[in-house]
Amino acid sequence: MNDIAQRALDTFPGGIANGEYGLSPEQLIMIERGDGCRLWDSSGNEILDFSIGWGSCLVGHARPEVVEAVRAQALDGSNFAYLNPHALAVGEEIRRISPAAEKLRFCASGTEATSYCVRLARAFTGRPKILKFEGAYHGANIEGVTSLFASGHVDMPEPELTSAGTPSATDTLLVAPFNDLHETRRIMAAHRHELAGVIAEPLQRCTPPIEGFLPGLRDLCTEFEVPLIFDEVVTGFRLAYGGAQAYYGVTPDLVAYGKALGGGYPIGAFGGRADLMEQIEEDKIGSAEYVWMASTLGGNPVSMAAARAALGVLSQNGVHERLHALGRYLRRGIAEVLAAHQIDAQVIGDGPLGQMIFTTDEIRDHRSAMTADKERARAVMQGLFARKIFLNPMGTKLYLSIAHDESVIDAFCERLDDTLGEVKGHAR
Repeated sequence: MNDIAQRALDTFPGGIANGEYGLSPEQLIMIERGDGCRLWDSSGNEILDFSIGWGSCLVGHARPEVVEAVRAQALDGSNFAYLNPHALAVGEEIRRISPAAEKLRFCASGTEATSYCVRLARAFTGRPKILKFEGAYHGANIEGVTSLFASGHVDMPEPELTSAGTPSATDTLLVAPFNDLHETRRIMAAHRHELAGVIAEPLQRCTPPIEGFLPGLRDLCTEFEVPLIFDEVVTGFRLAYGGAQAYYGVTPDLVAYGKALGGGYPIGAFGGRADLMEQIEEDKIGSAEYVWMASTLGGNPVSMAAARAALGVLSQNGVHERLHALGRYLRRGIAEVLAAHQIDAQVIGDGPLGQMIFTTDEIRDHRSAMTADKERARAVMQGLFARKIFLNPMGTKLYLSIAHDESVIDAFCERLDDTLGEVKGHAR
């Protein structure tokens, strides 16, 4: 074990400073710098990045416009915990492109953003339970980590506690299968007296919504008079400049943003209908309808400068057409490699996102995805990581940025080909 790995293991659980990955001590590395879609470790090795900061660096690492904006603002102060020119400009731009965001506020992460949306829905309806879809991730809050790694052995709508320390989820959550309007309606009708709202990833991880599902969900929320929350922490500014709302043509009542909005810097934002957002206005303090909200680093001028620069890049003509073209190229390339190895697998995703699923069963929801060979998936991701492809071996979602190109994707597919040749024996 090298010195860096030992120091990391002595300091951090699992040797990782920010969580997850699940690497062995021999796999621990130190990333020292990034540029575009490439990283370099402390040994000088060049690594192709297909995690891209868990999707936060959609414009690529060290994008010049973002770097210059941050440098200029840092000289003028890093945080005032108050209104500043960059925050106002970014807020106005989000209002312009997001039909759901009649009013909005900034926070410091996507987890904060989804948490506030859920709180607003509960306060508005006066009811306790939020409906989420099995397998969806909504940040590190209770709503996000419950029924996330669901085993399939718990009958919906009962939530499955897939993280310890979350016992209250049994009293505050309902769970439904993604892409199943009939079952979702049944659950909503049976629990209408306690249902506060519905939260959904419009593109759940990498599973696309089937035709009619999102419009149907919108109609159900209108019918049952509960807010529809879109978690656009991943899809925002990625599927289209206007996010999933523009891409799918469905407008929620509340929306949460993060990741790509910050250009690689910490950020979160949430917005919604004016009557929902008015609950956080401070003149209501002391009243029954007041919803507390504050964020020390929310709207800080450095992150806002980065966001303003990132939006300037992402709003340019042709950017999202290019991102979608790259995503299709990646998914097609992976599918061809899998077919060449005669492996029972498929590639799902949309936009600049892709995921290998080691099953031929149709993927519509979390339980259909559970039919996949997870042992092989883990072995493949570990093999790619060893071949200088940076990703999270605990998951199989691959992120692209505008800094990627076909040659980088070709290199990925070559290393995948080599990896599959090595791990064929890992099949169930």
